[in-house]
Amino acid sequence: METKRVYQLAKEYDVSSEALLSLLKSGGFKVHGHMSVVTEEMEDWVRRKFQEEKRSSIQEMERRKAFASRPSERTAPKRKRRRRRRSKEELREAVRVELSSMREPPKAQRHADERRKRRGKRRGPTREEVEESIRRTLATMEMGKARTRRHREKGEEKEEAEERKVLKVSEFTSVAELAESMGVSPSEVITKCLQMGLMVTINQRLDMETLSMVAEEFGYEVELMEEYEELGEEEVPEGELEPRPPVVTVMGHVDHGKTTLLDYIRKTNVVAGESGGITQHIGAYEVSVDGGKVTFLDTPGHEAFTAMRARGARVTDIVVLVVAADDGVQPQTVEAIDHARAAGVPIVVAINKIDLPTANPERVKRQLSEYGLIPEEWGGKTIMVEVSAKTGQGVDQLLETLVLMGEMLELKANPGCRARGVVVEAKLDKGRGPVATVLVQEGTLHVGDPFVVGLYSGRVRALLDERGNPKESAGPSTPVQVLGIDGVPQAGDTFAVTETEAEAREISRRRQQRHREQEYRRARRITLTDLGRRIEEGEVKELRLIVKGDVDGSVEALSDALMALEDEKVKVQIIRKGVGAISESDVLLASASDAVIVGFHVRPDQRARELASQEGVDVRTYNVIYEAVEDIKAAMSGLLPPERKEEILGTAEVRQTFRIPGVGVVAGCYVQSGLIRRGASVRVLRDNVVVYEGEIASLKRFKEDVREVQAGYECGVGIKDFQDVKVGDVLEVYQVVEVPREA
Repeated sequence: METKRVYQLAKEYDVSSEALLSLLKSGGFKVHGHMSVVTEEMEDWVRRKFQEEKRSSIQEMERRKAFASRPSERTAPKRKRRRRRRSKEELREAVRVELSSMREPPKAQRHADERRKRRGKRRGPTREEVEESIRRTLATMEMGKARTRRHREKGEEKEEAEERKVLKVSEFTSVAELAESMGVSPSEVITKCLQMGLMVTINQRLDMETLSMVAEEFGYEVELMEEYEELGEEEVPEGELEPRPPVVTVMGHVDHGKTTLLDYIRKTNVVAGESGGITQHIGAYEVSVDGGKVTFLDTPGHEAFTAMRARGARVTDIVVLVVAADDGVQPQTVEAIDHARAAGVPIVVAINKIDLPTANPERVKRQLSEYGLIPEEWGGKTIMVEVSAKTGQGVDQLLETLVLMGEMLELKANPGCRARGVVVEAKLDKGRGPVATVLVQEGTLHVGDPFVVGLYSGRVRALLDERGNPKESAGPSTPVQVLGIDGVPQAGDTFAVTETEAEAREISRRRQQRHREQEYRRARRITLTDLGRRIEEGEVKELRLIVKGDVDGSVEALSDALMALEDEKVKVQIIRKGVGAISESDVLLASASDAVIVGFHVRPDQRARELASQEGVDVRTYNVIYEAVEDIKAAMSGLLPPERKEEILGTAEVRQTFRIPGVGVVAGCYVQSGLIRRGASVRVLRDNVVVYEGEIASLKRFKEDVREVQAGYECGVGIKDFQDVKVGDVLEVYQVVEVPREA
C-alpha cells in the first residue's frame, strides 16, 4: 500500500496542511509537519470528523431557514339581492363592502369576540371604528404603493439589530468586508476559518452558508441584504403623499378576450402581432377614464406563463378576472384566482362575450362561487360585470367600478422623491439598444436621471409611452419605456434612481460581481432524439438547457415551464437564459456542458449554425411555447415520434431592393452559403429575428429564370405575398425532410 503524507490528505479535503496538522494534534495524534506519514487510523478519524462537521453545519442551516407561513382566510357575508343597473352611489357601496371583506375575521374569531363582549371584558367596536380601521389597513398594504417600512426610524432599526447582533450582508461578501462589518481584523477571521478547516484569503468571497458559519463563531447572525437597503432608503413624510392612479392587472384563461377588452378600452389593436392571437409578452398601458387615469397590465393567458402572471399580481392594486360567458371557468382562471388571493388584492370579475348566442353568465357565476367568488346578487361581495369586448356593452360600468375601487383603496405615493419602480418587460432593440418597460411605483422619473436596475446601471436617455411618444417625466403608477440602460435587465428587477451616476455604477459593479460568483459556482452534448433511450439506460440523470428568446418575459416563462417538467428520472437544469439571437458563445457553452439549446422567436446566426453543426449541438427553435414544452416533455418521456426536420439549403443577404410594376418588390441578393432554390421555403431574418416565413416565388440570374443559384453568385429573389423586404435582411432557405427516430 502506498504511503500517504499529510499534505496529500489535506489536498483531498481542500484544506491547508497547517489546518490539517492542527486538527490531527487536537485528536491526540503525533505529527510534526506536512511530510508526516498518515496512518489508516488517522485517515479514518479525519474522515469522520469532516463528516460530523458537515452534518452539523447542514442541520444548523436548515434550522435557520425553517419558517412557517401563515395562511390567510377570508369570508363573505351576505348582501341583498339586486338585478337592475346600479347608480354610482350603489357602486361605491359595493366597492366598500368588497374591500372590507378582505380583512374580515373568520367565523370562529367573530364568535369568540361575541363571547368576550357578553362577558363584559371588552367593548365591541362601532361600525365607524371598523370602517376606519379597514381604511387605514388598506392604505398601508404593500400593493405597489410606498412601503410603510420606510417610515420606521432608522435609529430604532439600528438598536434592534444591535440587540440581536445581526449582520446584513450581500451574498459573496469578501473576508475583508465581513471582518470590517464585525469590527475585527481580517487575520482573526482567517484564523477562525483555518480552525474550521477552511482555507481562505483576505479577498476571497464567501457564499451565504459559509458567511453564516463564520459569523456564528463571532456571535453574529447573518441576514441577506435587500436591494432597497443596498440603495439606501429614503424617508417618505406622510404629508407629502399624494393620490395615484390604480394599477389593474387583467388575468384569465387563454382566448377569453383579455387583450380584446383592452383593445376596446384603448381603441388600439395589439392582437394582430401575436402568434395565433395569444399574448406572448406583458404589456403596460395607461388609459384616461372619467374621474382619472387607470394603468392596465396585460398578462399572457397560457398556464406556462404562471410566473409572469404572479409577478404582475405583486405590482398591482386591483385584479380584473376575465371569464368567457360561453366557456366558463378553466384551469388558468383558477390559477389567476390563486395568484390574486396570494397577493391580497381585490378581484373584479368581467364576464366577457355576453353578445354570443351561447353565452351563459349564470353558469359562470355558479362555477366561480365554488372558488369563493360569490356575486353580490347571490349575497356575496364579489363585483361581477357582464361585458362584451367587441360591442362595448358593460365596459363603461367596469371602468366606473375600477375608478371607485381605486378611490376607496386611497392609493398614495410621494411624487417628489427619487423614482423607484419595477421592470415589467425588457428587450434588445436593434436601433435603440436595451429597452425596458418600467412601472414607476413612487417618485417621478425624469430624462437624465441616473439609475440602477438589476445588474445594470445607466442614465435615462429617453422616456416613451406605450405608443412610442416621447415624455419628459413619469409619475407614480405610470408605465414608461426607458432607454439608456447598459444591458437588458430581467422582468421583475427593481428600478431605482440614484443620487449620482457613480453610485449607480458602483452598485451595478457589486451586483455583477455577485452574479459572476453565482454563475461560476453553479457551473457531453446530448440531443432530444436519443434522450429517451439514454434515460432508460440510466446514462442521463440531468437534462441541461440553454434558453434564448426575443424578450425577457418569454424567456422567464419558458424556463419556468421547462423546469416544471422535472421528474424522478431526469433533472432539468437551465445553465443559461438570456435575450437575443443564439450566438457562438451559447453553442460553445452547450458543447462543453452537453446541453440542448432552445430558441423562442430567435434564430442562430450563420457562424453559430456552422459551429453547432461541427460540435454536434442540438439547436431547437420554436414560435409557440406549447410546442417547446410538449417537445421537451415527449423527449424526456422517451416518446418522441419520428420528426419532420428542417434542412438549411442556404442563406443570402439582401443588398438592394427593386420595385417592378405588376410584380412587386424583388430582392437583389448575394448567396452567402449553400444554394437558393425556386419554390423552397424561406425565412426573412432581420437582426436574427424572424419577420416573415413563406415561399420563394421567383428566382432570376440576370434576366433568365433559373431553378437554383449557388453560393458566391448574385440573383434576384421574389418572395410570395411579402413586399416588406429591406436591405440587410438575410434570407434563410430551407426544406423540411422526414428524419426517422434513432433506436
